[in-house]
Amino acid sequence: MAAIDPTARIEPGAVIGQDVSIGPYCVVGPNVKIGDGCRLLAHVHVAGHTTIGPRTALYPFASLGTPPQSVKYRGGPTRLVIGADCDIREGVTVNTGTEDDRGVTEVGDRCWLMVGSHIGHDCKVGSDVLFANNVVLGGHVTVGDFAVFGGQAAVRQFVRVGEGAMVVGLSGVRADVIPFGLVQGPLADLIGLNVVGMRRRGSSKAEIHRLRQAYEAMFFGAGTFRQRLDQVAAQSGDDPLVAKVIAFIRAGSRPLTMAIRRASAGEEA
Repeated sequence: MAAIDPTARIEPGAVIGQDVSIGPYCVVGPNVKIGDGCRLLAHVHVAGHTTIGPRTALYPFASLGTPPQSVKYRGGPTRLVIGADCDIREGVTVNTGTEDDRGVTEVGDRCWLMVGSHIGHDCKVGSDVLFANNVVLGGHVTVGDFAVFGGQAAVRQFVRVGEGAMVVGLSGVRADVIPFGLVQGPLADLIGLNVVGMRRRGSSKAEIHRLRQAYEAMFFGAGTFRQRLDQVAAQSGDDPLVAKVIAFIRAGSRPLTMAIRRASAGEEA
């Protein structure tokens, strides 16, 4: 049974799951579905056609499901889907999608969105993703599982950030980030691999070594980039981590344009 504070406003039509806690002064719109075991602490605003997965916690002044910040939005019933077991902290904002794209903004399971983060319209964020304070995604951004963003990082629209990538705080990401990549800088450069993140997820020394070899050959070898990519695919394409990087690059609708530089001491563990 849900525990709803008397000061909260739940519009007719909202679907509230079992064992949901809705604290003081929360507002839940008529097309919202709140999953079992969710907690809305206080002053939470959930609007639009929004679905919140089970056991997700929403902290004060989070605002989910408001219309997209897009001049092309025409008022349609676009959606927002938040996964299970997410931790969405104070002041986080996530918009619904637009009619001109997928029509839905998605956040996966077990994501941790820290204070002041923003996810724009039509983004697709994977599971186990971490945003530190004030991270912002423009519209149409895709983020793979286990990606990590440092504080005040910003990602421009239509960028893809691959699985397990690390975006260092205060970086401005204007181009696609390969899986397991490490990027840093005001106009973020690719400076190496997120070795720390790979270790934390259980990658072995041998797996990391093979990916490092492929990375060096791909970005610093002889010949054109396409030639180097094909050569790495032929030599190491059966390695699961290398295969993910190659597949990500080949799936892009545009070539990689991020500047590449070798990591300095201390940047790549």
